Amino acid sequence: MTLYSNKPIVEQRADPFIYKHTDGYYYFTGSVPTYDSIELRRAKTIAELKDAEPFNVWFKHESGPMSQHIWAPEIHYLDGKWYVYFAASEVTDIWKLRPYVLECTGQNPLTDEWVELGQMQPADGDNKTFVDFSLDGTVFENNGKRYFCWAEKTGGQFAASNLYLAEMESPVKLKTPQFMLTTPDYDWERVDFWVNEGPAVIKNNGKIYITFSASATGACYCMGYMEADEASDLLDRNSWKKTRYPVLETDYDKKIYGPGHNSFTIAEDGKTPICVYHARDYEKAVGDPAVVPEIDKRPLEEIIADPLYDPNRHARIMEVKFDEDGKPLFELY
Repeated sequence: MTLYSNKPIVEQRADPFIYKHTDGYYYFTGSVPTYDSIELRRAKTIAELKDAEPFNVWFKHESGPMSQHIWAPEIHYLDGKWYVYFAASEVTDIWKLRPYVLECTGQNPLTDEWVELGQMQPADGDNKTFVDFSLDGTVFENNGKRYFCWAEKTGGQFAASNLYLAEMESPVKLKTPQFMLTTPDYDWERVDFWVNEGPAVIKNNGKIYITFSASATGACYCMGYMEADEASDLLDRNSWKKTRYPVLETDYDKKIYGPGHNSFTIAEDGKTPICVYHARDYEKAVGDPAVVPEIDKRPLEEIIADPLYDPNRHARIMEVKFDEDGKPLFELY
């Protein structure tokens, strides 16, 4: 099964997201190395995404909100319309990350116009959500309800990044206050930075799994997941259980470093679940000064050592298998 052999399918696209639509096409997006635009491409097969024509459907602003660090876009089709969820900061405050929403005015997301709907809105009366470093929003449905799951730091740039969950009122607004799904509890979630981010959802045998990525963005980056019964109250702390150890991490023998920030899609057979993730093929990341914002005045040696500005996180895929208890397995081949 060479298609699912963890080889790059799209190079230099971190935070990859693939959505298979009812038209039979796979739609792909991800963070571009310059963090300045949103790119979409589509193909009839996953393998064909590599050579599919890229369409830049939106560019960052010159100043103000949405003017820097355009990160982790996801494309979703909700209520008969296309939406893109992404994070962005400001050129004068590059760590002021917030989640934003675009809506397509037509049914062809590659060529029809996209309009800005602004920042994702919290529920009425909620004064805690999206007030700090917030990113990596994803959308999923369960038991007739639609949810938004995202990462947010509370207490400033160097605080822990937690995952939060809320029910949605509309594609651009939450219905319920934030519920903290997980915070970095274990050593593998606390390497260099305390991080839980990049949520993605897969279901199997009556269970719902929310995978997430942990630690800094270098070779220490890895994945775990939260597990709950599909029939349970997803906004109840007692419904969820976290994996004690990472379920996907660097494999030195296979030269796959820092795997994470995944999404899920389905194979061409219509039934085989596929994990889409990014990873480098070398351990020591080297930052590229050419993609670093001008406002970042750190010494050159610090920028070069920052894996966030190393462009070679490539989009890869693997088949998701399940163990005898129905839990997902993430195996590097």
